[in-house]
Amino acid sequence: MDSVFCTVFTSTYNRAYTLPNLYNSLINQSNKNFEWLIIDDGSIDDTEELISKYIKERKINITYKKVGNGGKHRAINKGIKIANGKVFAIVDSDDQLTFDAIDKLYKWFSDLKDGKKYCGVSGNKGYSNGKIIGSTFSGNVISCSAIERNKYNIKGDKFEVYYTNILKKYPFPEFEGEKFLSEIIVWTRMAKDGYVIQWHNDIIYLCEYLNDGLTTNNYKLLRNNPKGYALRIKEQVLYANISFKQKLGYYSTYYFLNKNKKNLRIIKNELEVCNYFDLILSIILRKIMQIMKGTTDEFKE
Repeated sequence: MDSVFCTVFTSTYNRAYTLPNLYNSLINQSNKNFEWLIIDDGSIDDTEELISKYIKERKINITYKKVGNGGKHRAINKGIKIANGKVFAIVDSDDQLTFDAIDKLYKWFSDLKDGKKYCGVSGNKGYSNGKIIGSTFSGNVISCSAIERNKYNIKGDKFEVYYTNILKKYPFPEFEGEKFLSEIIVWTRMAKDGYVIQWHNDIIYLCEYLNDGLTTNNYKLLRNNPKGYALRIKEQVLYANISFKQKLGYYSTYYFLNKNKKNLRIIKNELEVCNYFDLILSIILRKIMQIMKGTTDEFKE
């Protein structure tokens, strides 16, 4: 088998209605040296039939595997184990790549020669109208770790693509009964170990945030997956050099999502907060903000 440069990985769940846009963006790539690896996370729509049709067309190299519903992070773990590509690019089922995305990734990875401890490269995500998502630095390229992003104004969703062999060393933690875990946990762990990313200012990934997507249902996901969210908070506080304000924001969000099921002592222990002061301060400040805005508990179902 010829060497595969890139594994374009997609975890999908009942998204047969969005997959054609992604497929069309892949078959139109100027560089075809990639595989499309799809982990179907237990879909009950016609995803399997649709992908079978695409495979028969033989326009690109496709690997499809259907598993029981376990969440995107578990699907990524499965995908990394069977990926053939030198690099691993996560592309959501409702998004697309620009026609030259694989070409640019190939060039960017080929240019990583300055001796830094690279785990991957990144391009910008944008909307179809050309507007960038989040914010970015001035210039064309910069190298820094995932936990140094704020220092260089690299904010919002970006299209990070990693060496597959490095990702294999950092599997996503899995908690019994939970189906969501933020990818930032793994990116932070790599940064903690000294890995950096080369960031580029080209938009090569086009987004579509849908009403049934992970971003839209964020608070519900965090409430239903407390162990994963608690781990994210603890490791952001320990490793990501977040500000005191950001830390209090994490604490108060976790408290208000869980206060109907857990008392303050349990929440403090789950977050491994050293003292009650920070936790109580975060709650008071959140309530003051709610009063000033004239709102009540924004975390209700």
